[in-house]
Amino acid sequence: MDASDQRRARVCLIVPCYNEERRLDRESFRQFIASHDGVMLVFVDDGSRDHTRQVLEQLCDGTQNRIAIVAHERNRGKAESVRAGVEYALRSLNPEIIGYWDADLATPLTAVDEFLKVLDENSRILMVFGARIKLLGRRVERHAARHYLGRVFATVVSNILRLDIYDTQCGAKLFRVNDALRAAFAQPFLSKWVFDVEIIARYLQFFNGDTRTLAEVIYEYPLQEWVDVAGSKVHPADFFKAFVDIVRIKRRYL
Repeated sequence: MDASDQRRARVCLIVPCYNEERRLDRESFRQFIASHDGVMLVFVDDGSRDHTRQVLEQLCDGTQNRIAIVAHERNRGKAESVRAGVEYALRSLNPEIIGYWDADLATPLTAVDEFLKVLDENSRILMVFGARIKLLGRRVERHAARHYLGRVFATVVSNILRLDIYDTQCGAKLFRVNDALRAAFAQPFLSKWVFDVEIIARYLQFFNGDTRTLAEVIYEYPLQEWVDVAGSKVHPADFFKAFVDIVRIKRRYL
């Protein structure tokens, strides 16, 4: 990427990928790039054993260096994939806003504009998180078991963090680039899957444990659409493993 490409990257979206050959909607990503001049995509291939890397390379064709690929030789987990993408973006692209998005597009890319509007209209907001809330007039489709386990998990997390947050685990998030973000992503995460909670804990640590201030800079955006896509790497049993990680996060940061 040349300097002109870097200046255009106001927003950098990290997309972690592991064996996504069959689920990657190439056309949606292409259309998104074509219609958003200020956005760059960074795909992180986390040691995929299928043809994900080849699919990503094909996706790069004709996008004028608007897409980058970070490749891991072995699988390191979603947490470190996201962190590697953030590190790459901070080092090479110098964006104003960094986010990460699930490769299966359970949250459509149209939500990026909605998140950006929140950040643009309120300079105090540092983070916009997607929230999967099933409301009339919105299309939020989740498996019942995951939904109810998720509600239990969110309640536990809210109590531990002392923060009334509805949905920590939605894979659609945007962050304003500042010292707090750099600190949050500077070190490897303890957890491979509930690193979203760990990010919040690191921000809380950055703000010296001031939950009131942290609550004022996080905006949970009720998604217009979220659809559970077949082939997810997360299974109901993983929620129970996640509770162990929550205890580790509490001991380390809180």
